[in-house]
Amino acid sequence: MSGAKKTVVAAKKPAAAAAKPAAAKAGSKGKRPASAFHKEHAHLFPKAPRHYGIGRAVQHAKDLSRFVKWPRYVRIQRQRSILKKRLKVPPAINQFTRAVDKNQASTLFRLLAHYRPESTEDKAKRLKAKAESGVKGKADISKTEKPLFVKYGLNHITQLVEAKKAKLVVIAHDVDPIELVVWLPALCRKMDVPYVIVKSKARLGHLVHKKTTSVVALTEVRKEDASKLEQIVGNARLQFNDNAAERRRWGGGVMGPKANAVIKLREKALAREAASKL
Repeated sequence: MSGAKKTVVAAKKPAAAAAKPAAAKAGSKGKRPASAFHKEHAHLFPKAPRHYGIGRAVQHAKDLSRFVKWPRYVRIQRQRSILKKRLKVPPAINQFTRAVDKNQASTLFRLLAHYRPESTEDKAKRLKAKAESGVKGKADISKTEKPLFVKYGLNHITQLVEAKKAKLVVIAHDVDPIELVVWLPALCRKMDVPYVIVKSKARLGHLVHKKTTSVVALTEVRKEDASKLEQIVGNARLQFNDNAAERRRWGGGVMGPKANAVIKLREKALAREAASKL
């Protein structure tokens, strides 16, 4: 009997062992990786590598700006900007690189916009209306009010500064040649006239209906704008007229990455020599 029982137990063991792989297979079907499907159905995913030869696939977009032959004026602009960084710039010229910030400039131009000189069309309309009213006898043509406009023109503003009639002088930072206005800040300081340097001669030109203008000035303002002008004049004196340290600051002297790398290598070599001597 004992022998018969042993045979029955032995017969049952292989069945249990066979059941375990079946369960394992069932579990593997549920967690089947995607790579196995790709291997079994490789014909559904053919490899199609791109060939970038002539007449083949379109190449990826590349930045070819380094190889472009730019127009002459672009090359001159870039060369000038690099030269201004590399060469030492004297203080009289370097002061034009430090213009007022965006917030102060917007406040200033909002004030100047109230005193734009009339355009040719506006002047023609005003004179026509004045003539018509004179013909009808409604107004006296000989009596005219003094217009409150910004003054422009380098010679005119020089005369106003020398006569101390200008209350605020606004100079563009990008005048070319710079010799036209390089002496004007010194004259304003000598005559104790506040001045500011702003960006863009084109922006000043738009103010007076021109393409560009190098300098404009305010001689008088209305009563409601007097406090704004005083605030701008106070900031101008702090930043430009009374700022002696900025007037003596040299500019330029900024080397490129290649030159800086060479300088670092020299410094390291000198440090090694000094360490070996110790």
